[in-house]
Amino acid sequence: MNGLIRCQNGHLFSSRRYGTICPYCNLETSSPEKQAAPKNDDDAITELLMSEIRPVCGWIVCIQGPRKGKDYKIHDGKNFVGRADDMDIQILGDNKISRRNHAVLVYDSKRHETVLLPGDSNGIVYHNDAALYTPMVLSVYDVIEMGDSKFLFIPFCGDHFRWENLPDGDDKTHMQFGKENK
Repeated sequence: MNGLIRCQNGHLFSSRRYGTICPYCNLETSSPEKQAAPKNDDDAITELLMSEIRPVCGWIVCIQGPRKGKDYKIHDGKNFVGRADDMDIQILGDNKISRRNHAVLVYDSKRHETVLLPGDSNGIVYHNDAALYTPMVLSVYDVIEMGDSKFLFIPFCGDHFRWENLPDGDDKTHMQFGKENK
């Protein structure tokens, strides 16, 4: 369980993937207030099981390029795409993909849709073979091209399935199936 860091707010995360900045609250943990992860493996496992779960809202799957067959999870909110360790969706092996913010995939939980946006890097994003310059709502099996790689979009949340907070404000999640349950 080496490489785990706890931020001042108690979030446990991988220093190999995120460095010293907490991915949950963006706090720098290399300051004197930094706390090391638990020494005991059982404590670390317990902390991981108790940590916040970010439910998956969809995927992109590499169908062409160096990472062919690899899937990447899309979570609620903005998912920044690039090669750097601090990207929400880190795509390694394709050096034509910008290190930071080549594209942004956003799952909008209010509208129940996933939107693809061009990033603020020099790299161009293609949606179904057309260059993307403005936000585009994605549909099932849309093809996203970045660098030398192509990805297929697979939604999980949308009209037929979605995660929502329970009416009493509990942090637990439940699901609704079908349009008739909206």
